[in-house]
Amino acid sequence: MSSKDPVVFIVDDDESVRDGIGRLLGSIGLAVETFPTAEAFLDARRDDIPGCLVLDVRLPELGGLELQQRLLEAEVPRPIVFITGHGDIPMSVRAMKAGAIEFLTKPFRAEELIRAIREALAQDRVAREEAERLAELRRRYESLSAREREVMAGVVAGRLNKQIAADFGTRETTVKEQRAQVMQKMQASSVAELVRFAAQLSDDARRSPSSRRG
Repeated sequence: MSSKDPVVFIVDDDESVRDGIGRLLGSIGLAVETFPTAEAFLDARRDDIPGCLVLDVRLPELGGLELQQRLLEAEVPRPIVFITGHGDIPMSVRAMKAGAIEFLTKPFRAEELIRAIREALAQDRVAREEAERLAELRRRYESLSAREREVMAGVVAGRLNKQIAADFGTRETTVKEQRAQVMQKMQASSVAELVRFAAQLSDDARRSPSSRRG
């Protein structure tokens, strides 16, 4: 297994459940790590590893719903498939509103669990690809000088080179050179693409200003 292969993290205080799900997932080629408690999972948590969480709702000490909330508050959400032998509608609604992929009541069919896990792994893959793409955009933007960022803002706002030059009190040819540097460093093939990059960076900053794991 490479460091990029997804792992299904199983958290359940019933050893027979952990072993059974582990054997099932191993039979279809999925890597598995098992934990008897939420605390054990948190102690061993490795957020850089792609994957999902199969989580029992009722656990000793820290419960499954509380673990879900803790991960959300830490801004390291991981797709979760909840399993429980004692579920109710309010519990399932709370889990799903917080982003759970599925809420399965024991006993459930193997096909149901596998389908939910595959959906969770696909969601995690998409989220990680998006995070990597945004991190790359941030790296490109951070490579711009202060003046190049100002020029980029002017270009994105639709201002002409001569207008930007007037704003800065500089020559139009200088702005033209700086604009070319912006396009090159941002790897934008057109002004439209540069505008799209700027919008994505702005949306990302508003959505998660404190999370910068790139």
